Amino acid sequence: MLLTPVLPFPFISVPRNFQNLKSPSFFLIRSSSSPSMDTNPQPKKVAVCGGGAIGVCTAYFLSKNGASVTLIEQSSVACAASGKAGGFLALDWCDGGPVASLARASFNLHRSLAQELNGSESYGYRPLTTLSVSVTESSSSSSSLSSSSSSSNRTGPIPSWVDGPAKSPRTIGSTDSTAQVHPEMFTKTLLSKAMEDYGVELVIGKVERVEMAEGKTSGVVLEDGREIGAEAVVVALGPWSKKFSVLGSLFRVYGIKAHSIVLEPKEASRITPHALFLTFYPAQGGKPMDPEVYPRPTGEVYICGMSAQAEVPDDPEQITPVPESINTLKRVAATVSSHLVEGEAAVKAEQACILPCSEDDVPIIGEVPGIKGCYVATGHSCWGILNGPATGAAMAELVLDGHASIVDLSRFDPGRFASALKK
Repeated sequence: MLLTPVLPFPFISVPRNFQNLKSPSFFLIRSSSSPSMDTNPQPKKVAVCGGGAIGVCTAYFLSKNGASVTLIEQSSVACAASGKAGGFLALDWCDGGPVASLARASFNLHRSLAQELNGSESYGYRPLTTLSVSVTESSSSSSSLSSSSSSSNRTGPIPSWVDGPAKSPRTIGSTDSTAQVHPEMFTKTLLSKAMEDYGVELVIGKVERVEMAEGKTSGVVLEDGREIGAEAVVVALGPWSKKFSVLGSLFRVYGIKAHSIVLEPKEASRITPHALFLTFYPAQGGKPMDPEVYPRPTGEVYICGMSAQAEVPDDPEQITPVPESINTLKRVAATVSSHLVEGEAAVKAEQACILPCSEDDVPIIGEVPGIKGCYVATGHSCWGILNGPATGAAMAELVLDGHASIVDLSRFDPGRFASALKK
């Protein structure tokens, strides 16, 4: 049964006047009013800036644990990388590096969230077999397909729908260690749950500045003048986090522009749940490429690659794909499978997104040095969807309890950059 990517999601009508964005945000310090004498404990008010997977996961776990959360998104929920990513999940691919514990915790959280939210039906969660495959493009795509499609030329675990010139197959992930979600559906499903069951409020608007009172965060001000009071603010704006001047002066977050296409083959039932990590040799020669192919239970096939560092525009809606990169991905699709050739598969999307990367290639997760109550979560590069749940859960613990227990955040502390600046 194919999933229908339709989600119950609150409709919010807000004027769209965010096209001509102004200068980077800044912090405004003002005096506070007298503290309340109310002895009844009130839910901690938290403003989360950013409606992508990291921000939504943070809002979800904060609200589930009793916080009063306002989620602020400039454009629309999951409009950037969280809506255009592949949604590939891996348990142990980050082992041996600084992100290992975060990735393992988050992979397991994805599994439990899928059970809680019926993820297999609501956002396409499913385990996958993952293969590494070499593919060489022929000067004539039709001849390459016909010459390699016979069973005598097939070796190893290559699925039948991969009828192009695939060689050297190797299983690099099992259904125990790799899985997938549809990232946009995941993000919106999680937010719907948080809004309906835990009272998260969604506000559409651009955060202009974070306010402080007596050395503590007191809320945010939007570009249109609206003020949102908060005892804590979490900045989860991906590559746009650097637009806050105090963050941009502390660390560098740069963007990697990644391209993707989404195809809908006529014979979608023939496409099995095998993710492909390719070594693709172009017909004209040159350096091999490393595109990735993810069949989805929606009946779509997502293909991505062609990445390079790029400037981050003010508005996520301004990100457009490079036509040459899109055409290359279409060539990859046609080389891999006759089911993915144009005419046999409809092109549903040609797109690009910008992935946030830190200067040391390690995510930035924690309280901003010298600014009590202001937190940041960004720099997850291509693993943002994988690491969203554990990042959100850890941030919720840090904001509400003062420390995170689900994963040790010390390696991700933004204070590491402040220490480096002092040297």
